[in-house]
This record gives sequence, C-alpha cells and structure tokens, in this order.
Amino acid sequence: MDKKIRTQAGKPGPRRVRYSVAASLDGFIAGPKSEHDWIIMDPTIDFAALSREFDTVLMGRRTFEQAQKGGGSVMPGMRTIVCSRTLHASDYPKITVTSKVVETISALRAKPGKDIWLFGGGELFRSMLDLNLVDTVEVALIPILLSQGIPLLPPGSRSPSLRLTESKTLPTGIVMLKYELNHGAS
Repeated sequence: MDKKIRTQAGKPGPRRVRYSVAASLDGFIAGPKSEHDWIIMDPTIDFAALSREFDTVLMGRRTFEQAQKGGGSVMPGMRTIVCSRTLHASDYPKITVTSKVVETISALRAKPGKDIWLFGGGELFRSMLDLNLVDTVEVALIPILLSQGIPLLPPGSRSPSLRLTESKTLPTGIVMLKYELNHGAS
C-alpha cells in the first residue's frame, strides 16, 4: 500500500539535509567489496525530478574518490562538498573540501537554497547523525538479501527515533521509504 503523509515539505523553511540511499532488505548499502551491482533500476523513478530538489551534494572522501574513478562530476549542476581531513582543497578547484562539517552545514542552512543531498556511504551519515545534522532518511529498499557488506548504519551509531512520512512500492518491488528524524528523541 502506498502511503503519503502530509508534511510541511511544501512550505518555505530551512534547508534540509536528506540522506538518500539504496539498501538491501537486510540493511546493506554496498556489498563486501563496495559493489553496487545488486541495485536494480526502476524505470518509474524520475531521477531528474529528484535531483532538481537539491542544489548541493555532500559526501565523504571515499565516496568522492569512488566517483572520481567513474570519471567525472558526481552530480552535474550541483555544488559538491567533500568532507575530509586528508584531501587538500587546492587539488580540487571545482569542489569544496572541508573538515568542519558542523560549520559547513550551519553556513549552508543560513543561506537560501534547495535541500542538501547527503550522498554515499555510512560513515559520514553516522557522524552527521550523531551531531543531529540529518533531517530526513530516504531509503530505496531493494528486494535482495546480501547477508554481508557495508551496513546502512555502522556499529556504534546512535539510534534516533524516526517518523515515516512517505512510502511507495514500485513495479520492480523496490519500496521507497521517507523518514523524518525526531531530533528530540533517541
């Protein structure tokens, strides 16, 4: 059953940090060797419409380096911010490299703009979750059991309360789930 719950999404407000990720039914976002070949594509997903909801993509170093191996820009037309303590901004003139996640998110939220797409692996997600910097978690639940791999939420993470705001089942069996974080509860 598809369910859409009314939220304040259409009202102007602060920019949200949205973690959007594909996960297996048993909670892995990549295979044991960081492979993603198990993720099926559903032709009903309008990726162009989704990307228009964002003007900034935020990722960690490993996700950025993996995208660079793929040959180019991670999200064309979006500002790219890479959170890293080891990369040097001077080596990447077309992106912003920062080690100051809290300050960066605060500065982004203080300016008008679209939502911020937290993209990629679980380590940056965990760090930002622990700092209460994530507003929504959007999971494309892929109908497969991997039994091992990189977990959606790495061990040692806090366990915040979530509120379901939308769910939709796609023709391929993918279930799209959107949750808001209850920042006051853990």
